[in-house]
Amino acid sequence: MIQDTGTGGGRRGGQTRPGPGPDDAARRRHDPGPGAQRGTRRAVGRWEDDARRGAAGPRRHHRRAGQRRRGEYNPRPRPGRRAPGAVGRDRGRAAALGRRDRQPDRHPGDDDFRGGLRAGLRAADAALFVVPATEGRDGELEPGTVALWEECAPISIPRAVAVTRCDTARSDVEATVAACRSSFGEGVLPCHLPLRDAGGTMTGLYGVLSGEPGGAAPPGADDARTTLIEAIIEQSEDEDLMDRYVGGADLDVATLIDDLETAVARGTLHPVVPVCATAGTGLGSLLEILTRGFPAPPERTPPAVVEPGGPTLTADPSGPLAAEVVHTGADPYVGRVCLVRVFSGTLRPESTVHVGSPAPGPGTGPAPDHEPDERIGHVYSPLGAALQETSACVAGDLCALTRLEAAVGDTLSDPADPIHLTPWERPAPLLPVGLVPHTRADEDAVARGLARLVATDPGLRLERDPETHQTVLWCTGEAHADVALGRLRDAGADVDVEEVRVAFRVTFARAARVTGRHVKQSGGHGQYAVCHVDVAPLPAGSGIAFTSAVVGGAVPTQYVSSVEKGIRAQAERGLPVGDGGATHPVVDFRATLADGKAHSVDSSDAAFQTAGALALRAAAESCGLRVLEPIDEVRIRINDERLGAVLGDLAARRGKVLGTDPDGAGHTLVRAEVPRTELLRHAVDLRALTSGAATVTRAFARWAERPA
Repeated sequence: MIQDTGTGGGRRGGQTRPGPGPDDAARRRHDPGPGAQRGTRRAVGRWEDDARRGAAGPRRHHRRAGQRRRGEYNPRPRPGRRAPGAVGRDRGRAAALGRRDRQPDRHPGDDDFRGGLRAGLRAADAALFVVPATEGRDGELEPGTVALWEECAPISIPRAVAVTRCDTARSDVEATVAACRSSFGEGVLPCHLPLRDAGGTMTGLYGVLSGEPGGAAPPGADDARTTLIEAIIEQSEDEDLMDRYVGGADLDVATLIDDLETAVARGTLHPVVPVCATAGTGLGSLLEILTRGFPAPPERTPPAVVEPGGPTLTADPSGPLAAEVVHTGADPYVGRVCLVRVFSGTLRPESTVHVGSPAPGPGTGPAPDHEPDERIGHVYSPLGAALQETSACVAGDLCALTRLEAAVGDTLSDPADPIHLTPWERPAPLLPVGLVPHTRADEDAVARGLARLVATDPGLRLERDPETHQTVLWCTGEAHADVALGRLRDAGADVDVEEVRVAFRVTFARAARVTGRHVKQSGGHGQYAVCHVDVAPLPAGSGIAFTSAVVGGAVPTQYVSSVEKGIRAQAERGLPVGDGGATHPVVDFRATLADGKAHSVDSSDAAFQTAGALALRAAAESCGLRVLEPIDEVRIRINDERLGAVLGDLAARRGKVLGTDPDGAGHTLVRAEVPRTELLRHAVDLRALTSGAATVTRAFARWAERPA
């Protein structure tokens, strides 16, 4: 249970390492670490000029692999892996705890790496938010901190808040706790209050429930106790507890602590503990919450099974095997390493598992990307930078597997009874980066590197545009793209960055009759086909319609379909816009075969297909072309105070606002239609405009005429 220990354990020495100070933060800003990408961070628009300068960059401090700085967890450096502080923020961090007997690994602190965060939350049993006491002085927390909290809320993961740096000159614990309650919700309640001497130095903690260590209570203790007790009673299963409290009866502190422990494990109450790492104050109370308030791995409900009628999973080592890959990486000595969370059953060495790719959603079945059976070798327990071999990995535990061809989100199950776990929602990457191999000799290396990169990073999406013939890597932001390109180059893939091209469509501006004439007589079998076609535009989304109005057999019946094939093929290949302009597919028109001519000997299927294509080309001159551009519907959830700036930005992008609807306290959902060409860097610009406080989704809406 959660013990209200008053002063909160001033244990020091070997049990707790002091946290990083100002000098350490400054050193991290100038030292990206051995795993950071070479070179300075660059904007997408400048990557083209500097794509070949991956080896250039600021001078780095050299350290042995695995060496730690003061207060920092640093696993074995890997190519392309950034050290803390190179991308992430120093404030408002959340550590996902999967096991109690291991030091929690660093999570991606930057919003660009939300995919890795969600994968980590899938494996986690609880989350600890570390908020400095200097952050809430203005009554607000950083947007990134609030965004991380909102990531945890939908999955009801138990959370606690540690308020740190309580000994600094600008610290204000009370204001920070109030800011946490305002940003996170009323379920965030302090279990301890700081005790200070006459000079304002934090000397210990005061137990809100127990009143320990006695003496004069700090200001606000009575109100904090009343609020905490009422919140515990509201969550308690004891229906008589409220009656006794209203009647003025003394409530047993141990009973209240037991009910508080239950509420914390359910994720309905979130305790707050002030901590001073340099003095060791509050560390004991924080460890009590982590080890006794948070649920044990077997107490967490596993994800549901996608298959209808599938088993209901429990954290039972003897149950059906159900595990998920939550992280993949590359080790220079052992190759690919997969970090796996076992939800049910037991994973043993030298066994065969079924690797199932994530399904789109419940009841839809698995995605047939890869469904192999693979034999695993050794099972390892990851301990810092080392992999310690273990005899088995039971339900509720984490393990590492080497040389397993699996991607993040894949399910490992029994080949005799394969199952798929309900997938978690991956963040939508909205920043496209056009890639091209530096030389033709680099094509194979780039293809292999991109495949490995996408398999290891759930926030990336790779696509090959069939119209622009461009390879596009979709990322969640500039830092994400920066790291991805660094890893790609470190893997030996020499790649250049180019501007992303948007595919357009064209349609006819007016109706006209055109003629396609294909006559060729140069010895041997000739070619003869003439067709007169009426071309007219259709409403948007109508597609291509073909009809025949030929009478009298001017065009033999067997060649009518040949004309249609030629027209449709030419429409798919596209027509050029202007003299020497780009070629775009033709859509939304009606073609009517009105008349034509044929030859008894020289006419053929190929000849009339060519004549149909020539007729469509002639229509480009006679009818004129209108260029159509893709329009995407954008949904932006933003703080009310940022609404004006967001609406102005949308107007500058030729956007059309469809509506603004309230979406929770202090938030507005903006719906708008924006041309896709104006959205290539929208994710980056929106983050800068709103300090990372906005969430955005987008999807294709329609085609519209592009202004001249």
